[in-house]
Amino acid sequence: MTSVTIHRPTEHDWERVRDLRLEMLLDTPIAFMESVADAATNSEDVWRMRANRGSTPDSVQLVAVDGSGTWVGTMSGFVDHAQTSGPLLVGVYVSPASRGRAAGVTDALLDAVEAWALGISDALTLHVHEDNHRAIAYYRRRGYQPTGHSFPYNLDPSKNEVEMRRALR
Repeated sequence: MTSVTIHRPTEHDWERVRDLRLEMLLDTPIAFMESVADAATNSEDVWRMRANRGSTPDSVQLVAVDGSGTWVGTMSGFVDHAQTSGPLLVGVYVSPASRGRAAGVTDALLDAVEAWALGISDALTLHVHEDNHRAIAYYRRRGYQPTGHSFPYNLDPSKNEVEMRRALR
């Protein structure tokens, strides 16, 4: 298992948040509801706000940092009060060199988000692009099941985001 520390970024980490976000958008463009071109135009103020997103009781933003200080992954969760499904897992990314069961980075991040969500609800929901087979396989391994709901992917409405959920208790 790779040794990583999980922590919450603050607005002072805005450059690292920006750099990791641009990396994730380049690596897996279908996994996020934003294009790299759009993200690259964000101002410092926008990146500072994004870095501080997990600072409320209704949200969490986590990063995995390896022993050399490199940010190798991120996951977030938030409660969308307009929805009734409870907490939603978003922004899931692990750098290619830190992926896989043996590395344990993805599991460490998800364990931490699930622990946060458990304080709010008895389930965690996520949306995943129908063509992101690697992510779907991972979520299934972790006990997430399709709910039967899907909705058009905002960057290509001919494709869908599939809803998956896992009971946490």
